[in-house]
Amino acid sequence: MQTLIQDAPRPLTSLSEQEKMFQQAVRDFAASEVAPRAMAMDQAQQMDQELIDQLFELGLMGVEIPEMYGGTGADFFTSVLVVEELSKADPAIGVLVDVQNTLVTNALRRWASDSQKARYYPQLASDTVGAYALSEAGSGSDAFALTCRAVQDGDDWVLNGQKMWITNGAEAGLFIVFATVDPDAGYRGITAFLVERDYDGFTVGKKEDKLGIRASSTTELILEDVRVPAENVLNDVGAGYKVAIETLNEGRIGIGAQMLGLAQGALDHTVRYVKEREQFGRAIGSFQGVQFQLAEMATEVEAGRLLVYNAARLKNAGQPFLTKAAMAKLYASEMAQRVASLCIDLHGGYGFTKEYPVEKLYRDAKIGTIYEGTSNMQRQTIAKALMR
Repeated sequence: MQTLIQDAPRPLTSLSEQEKMFQQAVRDFAASEVAPRAMAMDQAQQMDQELIDQLFELGLMGVEIPEMYGGTGADFFTSVLVVEELSKADPAIGVLVDVQNTLVTNALRRWASDSQKARYYPQLASDTVGAYALSEAGSGSDAFALTCRAVQDGDDWVLNGQKMWITNGAEAGLFIVFATVDPDAGYRGITAFLVERDYDGFTVGKKEDKLGIRASSTTELILEDVRVPAENVLNDVGAGYKVAIETLNEGRIGIGAQMLGLAQGALDHTVRYVKEREQFGRAIGSFQGVQFQLAEMATEVEAGRLLVYNAARLKNAGQPFLTKAAMAKLYASEMAQRVASLCIDLHGGYGFTKEYPVEKLYRDAKIGTIYEGTSNMQRQTIAKALMR
């Protein structure tokens, strides 16, 4: 019996000492450096470059990059903790770091050649923001309906087309661009290319004016006869669909972590507010009706945390996680909207003003059910697993 107890798995929310230390360091940084800048960046619709530099200095932009390349050398679950903590202060910073780690770095970790890693890992760990360019104007949820073309010309591939809704587009120096080498081959023609920002013919176009996560850039990319060396094909020619699908499966967990952090941040602000705000001669937090609403939100946030942490732990362990990742993103993103909305209600009229952080978090929450797979796409993934 004693042996069984000792071998029992650790609870999902129980962190190792190393995880606790990393989490606390990011939490302190978010409170001291991110939170004070959040509203100004939101209004300016621009990231503070000094803050981006600090993210690199702390190793938060290369969490899973091996130490030999200048990275932190941690694991996927640590990336999830980082995104959660940053998103409590500003989900825009959370998604900047999320895309860098769970999409760009993760794709290179799995499919880049040794020479590609030697070239790009040190850059991504030290000063280069990455972006993931899959979506186009006519291919959103149907991502593989893309029309961006790649034609081989000697030792190069020549890319032509446009990309839309590209997170980190304004800041990025390296882009994973998906294009088809053979439209008649369907998804089997899709290929992933590593495209540097200064390649001739490559332009970052219109920056979207968004409802939420306004400091996070969402841009158009324009490719006009962009020559990409053949050695910059990520994985094999025609295997880009595998890169896209499997990377996004992992990226969903990161978005779940972003929405989890957002909801926890909104709840934390609201608990502080109801302890201070007085009506009828006492703090509104002393009323049972308010306490019950706080309890409901806390329970929903914790349920989201269990789903996100479980999916991340499964991924770390090399076990099947696709369905759990879809559940985590679906629940966490919709939960974040419910929680942020109720937090506005408990702030009353003040919550409807930009004076209080919950107004911004409410706007930021909406994107969670849209990007990296809409809620209905997550439901479809879950339903397919049930109907096998």
